[in-house]
Amino acid sequence: MKEKAVSLLILFSLIFLFLNSCAGMAASAEEYYAIGMAYFDIGKYDEAEMWLNRARQADRTMTASTYNLGRLAFEKQRYKEAAALFESILEKDPYNILALKAAAYTRIKTGDLETASRHYSRLIALVPESADDGYNHALVLYAMERYSEAENVLNRYPFALLENKDTMLLYARSQKAQNKIEAVDSYANILSIYSDPKARYEYAQLLEYHEIYARSLEEYRQTLTETPASSSDPARRDIHFAIARVLLTADSENSEGVTELEYAINDGFDDISLIDELLNIKGISAENVNAIRGLVNDMRISE
Repeated sequence: MKEKAVSLLILFSLIFLFLNSCAGMAASAEEYYAIGMAYFDIGKYDEAEMWLNRARQADRTMTASTYNLGRLAFEKQRYKEAAALFESILEKDPYNILALKAAAYTRIKTGDLETASRHYSRLIALVPESADDGYNHALVLYAMERYSEAENVLNRYPFALLENKDTMLLYARSQKAQNKIEAVDSYANILSIYSDPKARYEYAQLLEYHEIYARSLEEYRQTLTETPASSSDPARRDIHFAIARVLLTADSENSEGVTELEYAINDGFDDISLIDELLNIKGISAENVNAIRGLVNDMRISE
């Protein structure tokens, strides 16, 4: 409230000076800009946009007005307009770091990931020490399924990989998406520092993929203890199903896998096609096959 009161006082003072200056001569772009930013600071975006546009028209070389008009457009979720404003600055000043950061992030909002990636590539070339920009670039590359490139970008920031959970997790996921065995250590490192059911579930999936069944089962069970009933990602029904799959794969004659499958179904697991795939597990016992078929038949009857 105190900061808003100060901004209002500044705004009234600026308008007073502006009116006095208009009595003798044309107002300057700087005066328009100052009033616009005063409105911006108190959240009056429509008024801010009007005055900043006046500043921009009064002095086409005034980059600050264009940049803040881009910020206003972004605040109003007019992302394509915001991106165009930021990129118009880059056409005249390709080394403008603030405009480049804003353009890159705004292009994510417009869904133009290719352009966002190009902006981030240039940005980290200009400011190679910025781990935040590196993370955002890697995030864009990951979304584009360019997993190896995402991993390579993150490798430039070893300190962030030791200290920042989001960066560490994106790095592990990029490796996992490539089915790299190195991802096992990356996930283990995260979980030695942070408790995260989703990360642990992904870790268990990775261990299962690499046929490290005992550790996979251990991690799935730990995930189950950490996951509340209200969770949807991961959902407890999916964890139970994963445990059933590992048990049936690692010990195809043991009935415990069927028991876990029953838990999954009781929790709401209803993907019959995935349950049918369990019947293809090598060496699965006839008793377990019959039990699984019985569960599937019950599910189809209740549909």
